[in-house]
Amino acid sequence: MPISLDNPIYRIVGNAADQLGIKAYAVGGVVRDYFLQRHCTDIDIVCVGNGIELAKATAKSINPHIEVSVFKNFGTASFQYHNQGETWQIEFVGARRESYRRDSRKPIVEDGTLEDDQNRRDFTINAMAVSVNSDTFGQLLDPFGGIHDLNLGIIRTPLDPDITFSDDPLRMMRAIRFASQLGFIIQDKTFEAIHRNAERIKIVSAERITTELNKIVLSPKPSVGFKLLQKSGLLPIIFPEFSALKGVETIGQHGHKDNFYHTLEVVDNVAAQSDNLWLRWAALLHDIGKPATKRYDERLGWTFHGHEVRGSKMVKKIFTHLRLPLDSKMRYVEKLVLLHLRPIILAEDEVTDSAVRRLLFDAGDDIDDLMTLCQADITSKNQDKIRRYTQNFQLVRQKLVELEEKDRIRNFQPPVSGEDIMQTFGLPPCHEIGIIKDAIKDAILDGVIPNDRAAAWQMMLDKAAELGLKPKQ
Repeated sequence: MPISLDNPIYRIVGNAADQLGIKAYAVGGVVRDYFLQRHCTDIDIVCVGNGIELAKATAKSINPHIEVSVFKNFGTASFQYHNQGETWQIEFVGARRESYRRDSRKPIVEDGTLEDDQNRRDFTINAMAVSVNSDTFGQLLDPFGGIHDLNLGIIRTPLDPDITFSDDPLRMMRAIRFASQLGFIIQDKTFEAIHRNAERIKIVSAERITTELNKIVLSPKPSVGFKLLQKSGLLPIIFPEFSALKGVETIGQHGHKDNFYHTLEVVDNVAAQSDNLWLRWAALLHDIGKPATKRYDERLGWTFHGHEVRGSKMVKKIFTHLRLPLDSKMRYVEKLVLLHLRPIILAEDEVTDSAVRRLLFDAGDDIDDLMTLCQADITSKNQDKIRRYTQNFQLVRQKLVELEEKDRIRNFQPPVSGEDIMQTFGLPPCHEIGIIKDAIKDAILDGVIPNDRAAAWQMMLDKAAELGLKPKQ
């Protein structure tokens, strides 16, 4: 029974294919997402013929001025199709047969049939094809039971999973990513093959792995993917620092919580509040320094003193290894990892104006994200403790708003600059300037003086006098 393809691009591609005398099909993710009722703006077209030629003919029939991107080495071409305020990326390729060398995930490619092309697909749910030619328009070709697996929520490979994953080990990451994104179950036989072939992931570039990792991080419940990565043996290879969080050590009556599962609970809590990728990464890494700082004290039990400092310092190394951006995004994650205990300490203790001002000063515009992370970090099973923390966090948030309105501490700029101090006292750059600036900053943050120029100027004069400095005449 034909399926309904509403987007006019399918008829346009089909007409161009008819004129060229070749068969063409929508394949892969766009077909899968059609049945899952997920919006998809990336459309893959496979033709039994020359994909580049079909792309050019299709684009020309829409508008002769459409720019077609051609990748001759891969035999692919693509262009953007705009219709009714939406944009679709349409990619064309000729049907092909692939074979692999043991030491590479780059295939040896030959022209093939549609059956060959479906055989090389990663999973049954991605191996479905729908004809776009006029005489068979909408006809579904599903040789591996992809519809059945979609209905059951199963991820499995079309062919022998050991061959599928050995040929292209990135497919192991993709299996786990789809399970995490869609809430599907990986078939036992398929998952066992991932476990057997886990070491093969080492031939895949860090950039490719991290692309899949980020999609897992952005999935509705990231813990699903990370638990599968750990169970499969992939996580210790691709992200050993995170895998090292797993496990509980007990001495006498003292045991600590499993920081792996605690962290995943925190990440899921953040994911329920925000789709910010880097806030989710901050949640993933907030306790990453715990294995390195774990100590046993006979009186206190297990301690992780300074884990926020150690963890913040680990962020750059992890981002470098995973080829994540080493820019403001990394610095944002470093900051949140470093500060993640501060609101919790505030919530445990008396919430003073001075402490809240200093938190605002250090967090700046990221204060709201920091508070989201810190509330997500409360994973206690003790309901009284959760209630107490929640009430105190509400008080912290209220004080943050009140003090920001009154004192304008967020992204604080001193009312008196180093240049002002040098000009007033005729000083070159020197240690005394830093002492005066710190005294002004501390006085404002502690509420000793208001955050205005007149009060700060007087503080500058008073501190300078203590240091034996006199204004120049």
